[in-house]
Amino acid sequence: MRYRDGRRSICVSSQSGCPLTCTFCATGQMRFGRNLTASEILDQALHFRRIEPIDHCVFMGMGEPMLNLDHVLAAARRLPDLGVTHRRTTVSTVGWLPGLRRFVDDVEEPIRLALSLHAPNDALRSQLMPVNDRYPLSDVLAECRRHAAAVNRRVFVEYVMLSHLNDAPELARELGALLGRDHFKVNLIPYNPTGLYEGSSRERIAAFRHELERARVPVTVRLTRGRDIEAACGQLAAAPRVRRRSVPGSTPEPARLQAASAPRSRT
Repeated sequence: MRYRDGRRSICVSSQSGCPLTCTFCATGQMRFGRNLTASEILDQALHFRRIEPIDHCVFMGMGEPMLNLDHVLAAARRLPDLGVTHRRTTVSTVGWLPGLRRFVDDVEEPIRLALSLHAPNDALRSQLMPVNDRYPLSDVLAECRRHAAAVNRRVFVEYVMLSHLNDAPELARELGALLGRDHFKVNLIPYNPTGLYEGSSRERIAAFRHELERARVPVTVRLTRGRDIEAACGQLAAAPRVRRRSVPGSTPEPARLQAASAPRSRT
């Protein structure tokens, strides 16, 4: 992703597919394959580094990084060799609490944390993200606040804008009260439809942003990139015929989750 200010940012995957079945995400509609190794994650960065210099990296591609934390951190710790400092590296999570706690407790490098939130209350979030039934908002946000206090840096909050579902002004006010002014910065993400939802209009995004600004919550609207190749947020460059539609409100298979979270042996 090339920016006018000179930034060159890459978005990398940590798993093949994803077992967490968020209803708005095309990756969640795929079958989970496996965790990627640290070398496979790093090779994604090397691919783009061969083309031009890179200086930012976000772990926001396929998969839940906290389900593959050992390999994610091993790759992240090598990124400075490619020109991406720890302060310019961001690891995102839907709130997988065991991995999130390990991240907060064990990561000494100034790697940034992002929370994929998308709703200001448990009822709506569980509708969009079945993982919330296992790890509710209060527990996840407590860990995020603990991280923000420890490193003195805000946690990014990703909030995809779904038309007439999570984009009402009253939900923005609820989100502002939930997050507060001190520990979070909200990134509002224009949605690229995958068939189940429609993206919010510019007017509704602007109104939502206005309510957060009134609550003194730092907020930006993310630029939309990758829509032309079906690789933007909420999408994946995969043929529609192989996309598997998940059932809203369903929960991941326990065996699959256990396999996803188990560390892979190094060979």
